[in-house]
Amino acid sequence: MDLVWKTIIILVVGMVLLKIGGRRSISQMTVPHTIIMIMLGTLLIHPVKSKGLLSTIGISSLLILSLIFIEFIELKFNRFESIISGKAIIIIENGNINMKSLKKLRLTVDKLETHLRQLGITTISDVEYATLEVNGQLGYTLKKEKQPATKEDIQNLIQLIQTGKLPTQAEQSTNSEENIFTEITTKKTSTKT
Repeated sequence: MDLVWKTIIILVVGMVLLKIGGRRSISQMTVPHTIIMIMLGTLLIHPVKSKGLLSTIGISSLLILSLIFIEFIELKFNRFESIISGKAIIIIENGNINMKSLKKLRLTVDKLETHLRQLGITTISDVEYATLEVNGQLGYTLKKEKQPATKEDIQNLIQLIQTGKLPTQAEQSTNSEENIFTEITTKKTSTKT
């Protein structure tokens, strides 16, 4: 009966600690998250075998506090985020595969193509930028001519048909500074110079 109560307590404490640690699926975990969650899983089973329930809860709580501290440091200091969790790496640039990045990531072209197909991309040359994010997912943007029409594009087309002229640049909201890939591509080019 003692084993049943320990198991229930460990389950409840584990759920509370994981909730405090943050809601992330395995695919969204960064390196610190993964390591701490593996440590937690190993640690939480320990009291079932021995008699150290309170020490296990204490150490588990300390691990979660460490995770929260690491996330706090990553939020405050961008340099630590790069060191601890890493940064996205460009693997396709202007429709060309960056083989150097693929080798560094130990990612084959076939696996890259699998990721692209899962995202509905049929041709690599259609991709302006693709990055492998820190959580292992693929981020991408298509070249302008390959992007699906947006509501703004359709409204501009309607205005062209009705008035015979396109909206001025000031009226359009496409701004290259808003591109979320700019940070990655800018850092890449500045490190080369």
